[in-house]
Amino acid sequence: MTGLLGGAFDPPHVGHVALAEAAERELELDEVVVVVVADPGHKDVHAPAEARLELAQLAFPGRSVVLDHHARTVDMLREGAWDDPVFLVGADEYLDFARWKEPEAVLRLARLGVATRPGFALPSPPPDRVLFFEIEPLAVSSRELRERVAAGRPIDGLVPPPVADAIARLGLYRR
Repeated sequence: MTGLLGGAFDPPHVGHVALAEAAERELELDEVVVVVVADPGHKDVHAPAEARLELAQLAFPGRSVVLDHHARTVDMLREGAWDDPVFLVGADEYLDFARWKEPEAVLRLARLGVATRPGFALPSPPPDRVLFFEIEPLAVSSRELRERVAAGRPIDGLVPPPVADAIARLGLYRR
């Protein structure tokens, strides 16, 4: 099974890394591929796609990191050639899953791996083709990180050190 961790990664943080590691371990995945969405159709991005790709490569050393030019997950899955894919999301994203483009098609093309965490009521047992796995909750978000950088506050411990270095080197997220 191949886990697919998709997102804007604007910037990637320790929560993303923990989700990939927990999914690989708990779902017994053969690999986790990090899919950086070049132009997400559902949210604005603050750094160019190539910079976010570089940050993701630094955050996930030893993992395959690819740039995806599809705005929607279902389109990426239709064109992908992954072995038994499991698309990985957090519980917050799962609660919005019914509003995704063609959620039924997403579940035909891949299983959904959902990281559970306190404060999110999820159905028990999980629906067909949905796998729940536990993750240690980390209080970090990409939005918070962008705000911290813009305000000149440290991001140590919230992103892998090479990511913090690259954000500074590239001058990302400053006002």
